Formats: sequence, C-alpha cells, structure tokens
Amino acid sequence: MRWWKIAGLAGLAGVAATGVVVARAERKRRAYTPEEIRGRLHERAAEAAIKPELEKP
Repeated sequence: MRWWKIAGLAGLAGVAATGVVVARAERKRRAYTPEEIRGRLHERAAEAAIKPELEKP
C-alpha cells in the first residue's frame, strides 16, 4: 500500500470521527427542554450583569 492511500484512509477516519462527535453534541444539545434553556440564559445574563460591576475600581 502506498503512503497516500494510508493518508487518505486516515483522513477518512478523521472525518468520520468528527461526524460522530458533532452528532453526539447535537443530540445532547437538543435534549434540553425550553425551560432549561431559558433558565440557563437567565443565569448567564445575571452573571454578565454582575461581573462588570465587580471589575470597576
């Protein structure tokens, strides 16, 4: 087998592995309910509002 065939197979395996990782992340992201997402966004907004006040001299 030539080196370019091995490199091509390694590249194909890398693309497949990346697809698996993306699919898992997407399934995990879609598992949240709208209420959970809303709650997290509210928490993050509250943290963002507090941090600038703490950093002021």
